[in-house]
Amino acid sequence: MDNKIRVHRAPAAMITGNNAIAQIGTEAKKLHATKVLILTDPGVEKSGMIDTVERPLIDVGLEVGVYAKAVPEPPMSSIQEGVEFARQGGYDLIVGFGGGSAIDVAKMTAVLAKYPDQTLEDYVGLDKVPHKGLPVIAVPTTAGTGSEVTAIAIFSNEKLNVKQGVVSPNIIPDVALVDPVLTWTCPPQVTAASGLDALIHCIEAYISVNATMHTDPLAYEGIKLISKSIRTATFDGNNAWARHNMAMGSLLGGIAFGNAGVGAVHALSYPVGGTFHVPHGVANTLMLPWVMEYNMVSCLKWFTDVGEAMGENMEGLSVREGAEVTVAALKTLAEDLQVPIYLSDVGIPESAIEEMADSAMGQVRLLNNNPRKLTRDDVVQIYRNCAVRPGSESASSNGKTRGKTRAKTTGKATGKTGAKAAK
Repeated sequence: MDNKIRVHRAPAAMITGNNAIAQIGTEAKKLHATKVLILTDPGVEKSGMIDTVERPLIDVGLEVGVYAKAVPEPPMSSIQEGVEFARQGGYDLIVGFGGGSAIDVAKMTAVLAKYPDQTLEDYVGLDKVPHKGLPVIAVPTTAGTGSEVTAIAIFSNEKLNVKQGVVSPNIIPDVALVDPVLTWTCPPQVTAASGLDALIHCIEAYISVNATMHTDPLAYEGIKLISKSIRTATFDGNNAWARHNMAMGSLLGGIAFGNAGVGAVHALSYPVGGTFHVPHGVANTLMLPWVMEYNMVSCLKWFTDVGEAMGENMEGLSVREGAEVTVAALKTLAEDLQVPIYLSDVGIPESAIEEMADSAMGQVRLLNNNPRKLTRDDVVQIYRNCAVRPGSESASSNGKTRGKTRAKTTGKATGKTGAKAAK
């Protein structure tokens, strides 16, 4: 029985569907806006998509400005210019328009523009944002991060060479406006990496020790939607069915992990992104099969569930066999989508493993959600398992050592807690 008190959070309004962006002016008016800042990135500006958001706002009589300097994997130092732009311009509503990075920047710009005496660093950690900032409408152009519905914003700390998060209900957007049509121009590589990121959110939320009766159905449905659509969305970007499924799957995953949390995949990917500047979706995918291989024994049934949601045939299989099928399916999916799953694929040397392990062990907030506890030795071994792609020159020279040490992981299976323990 799950005796914990649960709090389930999401934006006050979620508006979804093809051409839903037409509703943004009405929603801005409901938030009493008079002067709206569209905060986005140079790529979105170059695509000409800004007019899609700007026009409905102007049509309802609102003054609109644009700040298009948000950058991917945003460094903490990059946010201040936009904060000053918003504050000096007297804007009273922020529209975060773009991928997860632009939306994360919008969330924190809204807070810092209203409370200029604080810095972004002051808010790093859990529940350190004491007040709501300016109202925020989040409009994603990728199906990936789920940032439009979460209480989380992630930034790169250049001083520590690591990614850090601000986690507070006070940064949840007021409105999440998810229009799948806005993702149609997303390039194949970005579609694949961001879509796998969304799938990882769903999977990690489903197996999280903090999963609940509220998050499980969302995560499971998200896995189904993404798994059956991601290949089509990647290689046939104008397929409306696939794009819609991906957008909705990402949204569901965002709500699920925003409440249940993510785990060791994210914890081990943060050093990959923070130190080597590998894009977030790629870094997560790189760690996915190897962390899941490690986690599998702690919750075999839930891994079998994940495989079923992915469309794998589990008939006649034991839960152990089903879990192994799931892990193999995740590897195949990443390979099909041509997203790296080896450190060597992204130029990370084996000599970096020890330092990355130290950094990953510092991600306590994420590791606490993981269904199997990890020691530092376990983390080092997971990195070694994915250090070099088989068949490469380095793999040939190091294969024997890696094969011998693979079984040395010592982490204990914790068993499933929370809602799933009562099933």
